[in-house]
This record gives sequence, C-alpha cells and structure tokens, in this order.
Amino acid sequence: MLIDTHCHLDAREFADDRDAVVDAARATGVSRIVIPAVGPWNWVAVRDCCRRYPEGLPAYGIHPLYLDQVGEEATNRLRQWLLDEMAGESPPVAVGEIGLDFFVPGFDAARQEDYYVAQLKLARDLDLPVLLHVRRSVDRILKGLRRIGVKGGIAHAFNGSRQQADEFIRLGFKLGFGGAMTYPGSTRIRRLAAILPLECIVLETDAPDISPAWLAGRRNSPGELMSIARVLADLRSLSPEQIAGATTGNANSVLRGFC
Repeated sequence: MLIDTHCHLDAREFADDRDAVVDAARATGVSRIVIPAVGPWNWVAVRDCCRRYPEGLPAYGIHPLYLDQVGEEATNRLRQWLLDEMAGESPPVAVGEIGLDFFVPGFDAARQEDYYVAQLKLARDLDLPVLLHVRRSVDRILKGLRRIGVKGGIAHAFNGSRQQADEFIRLGFKLGFGGAMTYPGSTRIRRLAAILPLECIVLETDAPDISPAWLAGRRNSPGELMSIARVLADLRSLSPEQIAGATTGNANSVLRGFC
C-alpha cells in the first residue's frame, strides 16, 4: 500500500482520462491520494474528486502563487469552508496547499506572509496539520511555524539543507520526496533522501507536475509513485516493500489516521 501525499488530481491535465489515471494508480498499489486545493475556485473540484474516488483525501488552502486571484476575505471564506467540510462526508485531512514562494519574479513577500500566517492560525485553531509549499523560502516558513504552533504536517517537495530538515522534524513535520529525487543530478535531494531518518519521509508525486526522470517534460501521475518508491529504496538499500510500509505509516501518523 502506498500513499501519495500530494497530487493535484483535480487539475485540468487529467480532465480527459481521470478515471484511467486513478485505475492505473490503484493497479500499482496506491491506496490513498491527498488532493490539496490551491484557492477558492477549486475547493469544490477537490471535494467532488474525493467523493468520486474513495482514494481521495482533501486538503483546502490558498497557494502563495495565486494570491492575486483572491480578495481580503479569502481566509474567512476558508475558515467557514473548513468548518463546513469537517462536518461533511469527506472531511479535510489538512490545511493546504499553503506556504511561501520566493522563486517567481515579482513576488510580494509581505502579502504571502500575511496569508501564510493567517492560514497557520486557522490550522492551529482547527487542530489540522498543514501541507507546506516551501520554494526558496524554507527559513521564513520555519520562522512562521515557530511563531504559530501547528500540529505538524508535510513540507512538500523538500529541497532544503540537513539543518533545515532537522528543524522541520523537530517541529513535528514529515518531508515530502518525489520526482525530483529520481534525477541523478539532484545530488542534495538524493543525499538527504538516503540519510534522513526514514520515519520522517513521505512520498508524493505532485502530479501533474514534478515528473520523475523517466517522464521528463511529460505529465506526471499518481501511478508513478511505486517507481518513485523504488528509487528511494535503492538510495537507502532497502526493499520497495519496506519503503512502502514505512512511508505509509509516516503519512498516517502526520495526517491523524485518515489514510
């Protein structure tokens, strides 16, 4: 059994063959797929996806790259949405995808941090973990986590230092590894995947993005997770079954048994 802890299954890239994509993931042993939203416009799509596919587990948040598409009332809308969904048939497993992105030119750091902190407070108040977007922003992300104590979560697509990894772990977080780890040139990511405590690692695809090496430039999908797990197994000199068991347990622990 495998858990894809970060997959945008609702994305338009899957519009033509979403059923087949899910069937293919099932065939490779993927039993749960965490589907994080990126803004109010796709909260319903994420919820509907999770209702259609029993593997689906929803997370709702406002992604830092889409803040220009939301108004000042967005976090209040998110609070109400989370409260409503927590009482529904597919309760959220996390607040996400949230965080900071200091990579794209022209970013507004202050606005990103305002929304990031506001969503951390929501997660704290509702006792939910968070799914964090941490591109070029790990230290600022950690600063926010030290200020606003949340009940753990996942640092998605982790690409920081060993010291930063240790700080996430100290704060109760798991670290997400996926397609980037499969490229031989990704030496830092591969080194961390090999030496970090296994109990702190979860697997993800970020499909349709961050395709593994064998799909470079093409659409990623949750059905690639077992092959990604095999890469991690090779890096750690373990069996794929050991990796699957450990990372599944890790995901369950941070997402409170929803998986």
